[in-house]
Amino acid sequence: MDWISDPVVSRGVSEQGFSLKCQGRRVPGLAWWPEEGAAPRPVVLLGHGGTLHKRSEYILSMARRFVRHKGFAAVAIDGPIHGDRSSGPEGDPESRGVSVQAWWSNESIDRMIEDWKATLDALQSSDLVGQAPVGYWGLSMGTFFGLSFVAAEPRVRAAVLGLMGAMGSTEERQVQDARRVACPTLFLQQWDDELIPRDRALKLFDALGSRDKRLHSHPGRHIEVPREETDASEEFLAAHLST
Repeated sequence: MDWISDPVVSRGVSEQGFSLKCQGRRVPGLAWWPEEGAAPRPVVLLGHGGTLHKRSEYILSMARRFVRHKGFAAVAIDGPIHGDRSSGPEGDPESRGVSVQAWWSNESIDRMIEDWKATLDALQSSDLVGQAPVGYWGLSMGTFFGLSFVAAEPRVRAAVLGLMGAMGSTEERQVQDARRVACPTLFLQQWDDELIPRDRALKLFDALGSRDKRLHSHPGRHIEVPREETDASEEFLAAHLST
């Protein structure tokens, strides 16, 4: 893991960019941690939504909440064809000019599992996190990739997923991976989601293999997740990572 520039500190939160190599790919990411204190500390991995990136405003908000309220670390990486993977020095040359919809494939899922595992390996080998509990939070595209990662990664102790369904060319893969999710999982759904049909979201939730799985459903469109679910996500992960 190569750290980029110096950490920036704001109201007790340190932020620093990094880059690492995985299977010949460069994985650009951001890490946040408390200005005070030392590792080991729990870490929450944050998966951003489609057409967005690792420093989207709601990702920043979630990261800073975990740092300021709970003393955790937080980390986000760009998804394929997103953020610094589509432009700049860390961009993937083969993704230039490719539609962001191209991430919807089993191959992209496999690569993101590898990228998240490599990121977690590097974090747990560093002085930033150490061998501490791991959580995952990611909605929409963050669930498309994150669900399969959580299913494949036993180090993840709890997850918040949602705004995604079992559908399209990867439906069979999504259902199979959901059955392998064993950690406590909070699943968020928007009842009037214009992007993810209601029955597809419920199918994915129903397939989750965890004995502790919870569905929070609210009226509204895809991006209209109530603010209260931010609090619920924070408390759900904190309850499982702080023990």
